[in-house]
Amino acid sequence: MAFEFPIRVYWEDTDAGGIVFYANYLKYFERARTEWLRALGISQRELRETTGCMFVVGETAIKYHRPARLDDELLVTARLEETGRASLIIVQEAFLAPQRVRLCEGTIRIGWVQAQSMKPERIPPTILEALNPR
Repeated sequence: MAFEFPIRVYWEDTDAGGIVFYANYLKYFERARTEWLRALGISQRELRETTGCMFVVGETAIKYHRPARLDDELLVTARLEETGRASLIIVQEAFLAPQRVRLCEGTIRIGWVQAQSMKPERIPPTILEALNPR
């Protein structure tokens, strides 16, 4: 089941044509992933402070279906697709609410790295357990 996060489109999100600038969907996806982790009890700041590691985006693939416009209410989702030793693949979508018309979909790979060196590390078991509740 996907986590859902509501977002409103503001003036600053739109381009000269009055539609959401394509790169802003990445920002929306980032916000939804952060709130999804927070809802699971995972604070990214606390993780960095206690483990010296953090999640970073390593790869994205996005497909745009329809534009969002000023004042639209969006519903942005995040769903864990795959776990690896040092990375996660998360599927995300942005819908026009309340009709749930798909606007954009993407696959995001995030890696677990040392904050200082950016070298990959194994994701701690406690995080994997929080992401995969049984």
